[in-house]
Amino acid sequence: MARILIAEDDAQIASFLVKGLRANGWTTVHATDAAQAERFGVGHEFDLVILDLGLPDRSGLDVLRTLRTHRRGLPVLVLTGRPGQDAAACLDAGADDYVTKPFRFEELLARIRARLRDAGIDEPPILASGPVRLDPRARRVTVHGRDVALTGREFALLEVLFRHPGRVLSREQFLAHAWGYDFEPSPNLVNVHVSTLRKKLGVDVIETLRGLGYRLRRS
Repeated sequence: MARILIAEDDAQIASFLVKGLRANGWTTVHATDAAQAERFGVGHEFDLVILDLGLPDRSGLDVLRTLRTHRRGLPVLVLTGRPGQDAAACLDAGADDYVTKPFRFEELLARIRARLRDAGIDEPPILASGPVRLDPRARRVTVHGRDVALTGREFALLEVLFRHPGRVLSREQFLAHAWGYDFEPSPNLVNVHVSTLRKKLGVDVIETLRGLGYRLRRS
């Protein structure tokens, strides 16, 4: 299980990241300023850092330089609200990648997984439950070997279930994964997407636990 340090002072974005990354099976630690980020990043073992440039006490670039001095091989993914000059500066300072705010969570997940693979922290290439197979890298789903076309959000919801087989996941965990922090969808949207997934994959794939949420039915 990868450990990810999140350095972000915006409470809404930080909460969104923590919930979404934990829903994908990763352990997270949250730092609210540059001093905390440096202390955690240098003093503890992490597999990746998500670093906001606009921290309240000092620039995230200062944190990046500190990490590069003490933890040269630690992957760092920068969050920036200004993709032009900020992106060039952070890459020059040693960042491995960057994402521009507001960001799509699916894109962030893909970039995190790419950096973790580069660092030698791999994941199973195929996730399976009964006749359903999900390939996170190819963004492909098959049932009994037949390709099934899913929308981006349908794929995101299904992937959360596959990464937590047998575990009950709340509607809030689904929403944190499939929708961004700057969008507040109705919980009914989850019901609609789950209904569509059942039609495409089979009614027995996703189990409803009234008042609790959903889970992937065990094979």
